[in-house]
Amino acid sequence: MDVSKNKKMLTASAIAATAAVTVSAPAVMADSHQFEDVNDRYTEAVDFLVEQGATQGYTETTFGTYMPIKRVDAAVQLANVLGLDIDADADTGFNDVPARAEAEVAALKEAGITEGKTSDTFGANDLITRGELAIWIQEGFGLEPTTDTIDFDDVSNRYYKAVQALVDHGITNGVSETEFGVDMEAKRGDYAVFLHRAAEATDDDYELALMHTNDTHGNIGNIAETKTAVDNFRGKNPASLLLSGGDVFSGTLYFQEFLGQADLDFMNQLGYDAMSFGNHEFDLGAGENGHEALAEFVNNAEFPFVASNVDFSEDPLFDDMDKTDIVTADAKDGQIYSGFTKKVKGEEVGIFGLTTEETADISSPENITFSDYIEEAEAMVQAFEDRGVDKVIALTHLGLNDNPEYDNDEVLAEEVDGIDIIVGGHTHTEIPEPRFVDKDEPTVIVQAGGNNDNLGTLEVEFDSNGVITDYEGELVELDGLPKDESFAEQLEPYTEQVQELQEEEIGVSAEVPLNGVREDVRTGETNLGNLITDGMLWKAQQINPETQIAVSNGGGIRTSIDEGPITLGEILEVMPFGNELGIMEIQGSEFMEALEHSVSTAPTAGGQFLHVAGMKFEYDSSQPAGERIVSAEVLQDDGTYEPLMEDEMYYVASNLFTIQGGDDYDMFAEVYEDNRVSEPGFVDYDVFTEYLQTQGDSVSPEVEGRIVDVNQ
Repeated sequence: MDVSKNKKMLTASAIAATAAVTVSAPAVMADSHQFEDVNDRYTEAVDFLVEQGATQGYTETTFGTYMPIKRVDAAVQLANVLGLDIDADADTGFNDVPARAEAEVAALKEAGITEGKTSDTFGANDLITRGELAIWIQEGFGLEPTTDTIDFDDVSNRYYKAVQALVDHGITNGVSETEFGVDMEAKRGDYAVFLHRAAEATDDDYELALMHTNDTHGNIGNIAETKTAVDNFRGKNPASLLLSGGDVFSGTLYFQEFLGQADLDFMNQLGYDAMSFGNHEFDLGAGENGHEALAEFVNNAEFPFVASNVDFSEDPLFDDMDKTDIVTADAKDGQIYSGFTKKVKGEEVGIFGLTTEETADISSPENITFSDYIEEAEAMVQAFEDRGVDKVIALTHLGLNDNPEYDNDEVLAEEVDGIDIIVGGHTHTEIPEPRFVDKDEPTVIVQAGGNNDNLGTLEVEFDSNGVITDYEGELVELDGLPKDESFAEQLEPYTEQVQELQEEEIGVSAEVPLNGVREDVRTGETNLGNLITDGMLWKAQQINPETQIAVSNGGGIRTSIDEGPITLGEILEVMPFGNELGIMEIQGSEFMEALEHSVSTAPTAGGQFLHVAGMKFEYDSSQPAGERIVSAEVLQDDGTYEPLMEDEMYYVASNLFTIQGGDDYDMFAEVYEDNRVSEPGFVDYDVFTEYLQTQGDSVSPEVEGRIVDVNQ
């Protein structure tokens, strides 16, 4: 993907050893070639060479993508891409250079980019190695190393500077983790990619590529597909970042069993560059062991964390890793910073983190506190500017556009200048195309959804002042991608242990069958529907004691639970979707409209049929849809019921699928869009399990007359 493809061609200067040369910027026309052997990996690079007049291919129909390249052909392509002064009458002094390439080889020699094999031979027909090309490219484009980090076994001092420069500028990562392939014959296709990327790296504009995840919540069952997606993107963008917007914790049995360490195993191997904290990272803080699981997670991470508005100073577990009082250019793995700078393709990029202040109310941070996100963001932008850094990423867990009483990314983008990219989380929002906030210093917002469904990708182009001039991004759906064999094999032991856990009993027995039969839960009250909504209301009232009602769609109840000991596996079969808890502030008239929708298809089964707790209602299925509710009453603290008042406001808990408009609950979706929803985010099967374990050794729920069809 070439984010500059719609721009006019620009130029950049590259200083060679003895001469200045002009490099044509990589603006290309899509599909400008008709070579049969060029696949997606090589298309942009080959298009670029064709546009530069650097090659006409190996034949009329083939580029020779996988063929080794001769020194003379490599010289012709490099001279044309660099835009050297090519004199048709120039004499190279070499006796083996064909007339068609004499001028280009002479230009390279004059610029000091390369010499011949001997004083009178260039080695024109010799095959060139990757190591030699690294030196040519580094010299020709004037690329300087920006770090001293490569550790390839086959790179000697002769090649070290050139290879380090190519790695630093995102041109290549070598043929493996341990080898650059110095002595390997270079392929024509790979050389095309190197030239294209080198031209991009020396363009006046700067391009930054990144991948992002958020709210993965222990969903590592498809981590082998994640590895494939990451490798595919890095294949085209070697210097790209990989960032997490938080909420790795909570959500699946992988988390319950391994407390984040299974996720971290794969995150370390994937090579994350930074992570911010989500609210669920603090869920275990109220337990006997406090934040030990989180501290262990941070300590074992092979990447740094960012948290500019989180104060860890009162929790001694984080004393050795809390560096939030500094902004550094040398961030260490397993440490927490307000923000840090990272050199990417030769330029410094600032990364800082923000976590929703709502965490104090919806999680258990105990001795950890949260400060105003706008103030901290402004301070971080200033800190980066003071260091001359003009490309800034906010790695946030605020939510895209949820309750602005606390915080969200849209407000952040509007109110704080100097943030170029917001990589967000918390609301599980799938943003298929990046949101562009147009202002003097524009901001691009991305978020990848949740539960590891997608890998987010983004490419952004900056001008020389660090202002975004172009961008392109997408969500790569992981379902259906090939599995990385190594990751798939490594996942097996974790999965086997989780499968054993599914068979474990939770310590509670059902004295009666819990009815989740599809036809029953979609047409009327059942004892399982009552039990589930009772649990939702119980959890919601811990977060917001004013919550009076809980509702759950019948379509979310997938099966029954037999009489006898209840297992985790049975609970997961009942609610397999991992829906999360939300609390709406809704007017009685809006809620009455929802009740009408709930029974609109009765007695025909409908997934929208609502089970309820904290209230009861009657309806008449013989009446027209929309005119069926006969009465609706809300349970009071003293055990009595009062009529639902259409002009009063109520706090109503449900799952986010329903709240966000699932099953055609448009009235709930409007409440959500109106920012009247709190999203504590607790997963349904966790809530249900916890609630059952508060009920003693057994449960025997009944149908209580909460929902009555007066026509039956």
